Amino acid sequence: MAALAALIVALAAALASSPAQALGVGGTPSPVTGNSTHFDGLGAPYGGCGMPQANLDSQDFIALNAFNSPGNYGQFPRPVPPSQAGVLGMFDNGLNCGRWVKVSIGDFCTGTNDGAQNQPFCRNGSWTADKYNGATLNMLVADSCGDSNAWCRDDPYHIDLHTDSINRFQLNGGAVGDLLNHWNNRQVTWQFINAPNYTGDINIGFLQGAQVYWPAISVSHLANGIHGVQYLSANGTWVSATMDSDMGQAYIIGPTVAAGSSYQIRVTDASDTLINGGQVYSFSLPSSCGSNCGAAYTQVPYTTSSGSGSSSPSSSPSSTPSSSPSSSPSSSPSSTPSSSAGAGCSVTSSVTGTWSSGYQVAFTVTNTRTVATSAWAVRFSFAGTQTIANSWNVTATQSGQAVTANSVSYNGSLAPGASTSWGMVVNGANQPLSGISCVST
Repeated sequence: MAALAALIVALAAALASSPAQALGVGGTPSPVTGNSTHFDGLGAPYGGCGMPQANLDSQDFIALNAFNSPGNYGQFPRPVPPSQAGVLGMFDNGLNCGRWVKVSIGDFCTGTNDGAQNQPFCRNGSWTADKYNGATLNMLVADSCGDSNAWCRDDPYHIDLHTDSINRFQLNGGAVGDLLNHWNNRQVTWQFINAPNYTGDINIGFLQGAQVYWPAISVSHLANGIHGVQYLSANGTWVSATMDSDMGQAYIIGPTVAAGSSYQIRVTDASDTLINGGQVYSFSLPSSCGSNCGAAYTQVPYTTSSGSGSSSPSSSPSSTPSSSPSSSPSSSPSSTPSSSAGAGCSVTSSVTGTWSSGYQVAFTVTNTRTVATSAWAVRFSFAGTQTIANSWNVTATQSGQAVTANSVSYNGSLAPGASTSWGMVVNGANQPLSGISCVST
């Protein structure tokens, strides 16, 4: 038995020593299989990618391993320097942030799979298939796993799943419902995919503490992740912005004039290509930030101008785009987006995923006033006996068919023209919402 255990350890170490770059940062590679664990949610104010949990495109998200160091459970610098590139995990110093993956449920462990150091996975047991095998869910890379355990160090393809997402995995057209009760740290198979049902354009927001002399932003809602931000400097040249540590969606940019508060940026995705043909995004530090931004994330409106991928942007801005998140429990939307204007704000909604027992809806609220809002509320009615299973970025209440969704502390204040997003999962048949309206104060 001792010899067998030693052999298992050796095999696990051999697997773990596969290069972390086996799934390259570009393209759509073949699926890989690894151990999976789950965690309650992102830290505050930011997850490992530099976005607050409330502002993610989806509440179905994962963490990738920061390190690939089988048998070595010590800490390494972050970001990992080139001199230690051999320990770089699939998180890839943040370069896989903001990308989507399709996750498929595999076998569960009948033995012990506790991630203990220098121990094989699923010891004293075996990997066994059950009725949940093959269930899938599209999930967002939003965090990193740098813990000192075998999961995060010995298995390059380990992923950590948001606990709330597990029962939303889809199988045979419906949510599995009770997979969390039968988990035991399973194996999963996963691969990178483009953002499902993608619409709109990027979101830009300033980080907490951002100011004229530290203009730190987070960029999200891309079709294929983010690899870099370039800003137009005061001398008229494009400069590659510095990533904020290894938070792959957060960058420190510079103004278009010295000590100014106006900015122009271009963004590259996971294929190392400028998005939208090098489109230029122009925006300013909002007055609501005062001397610095107090909120974890202050989303800002922007204008766009065409780009050619060259060093000089076009100078004719267009109107601010609308951005609608594309979170997805599984299947394609089954209804067309709806919109409504109200007292000081407008709201759009679209179904982003359906299954046999429910569906998910994404909402975008936009300030249509000429002054900032302090709070807003969206109201609508269900068509039948639907009920809210959960919601995010709002405080939602339901009375019969009537629903009111109130803004929360971090997204009630919207500058003129600015937008924010929220969403909900609904139990019941997917039927159009009625009487949808928005009011702000």
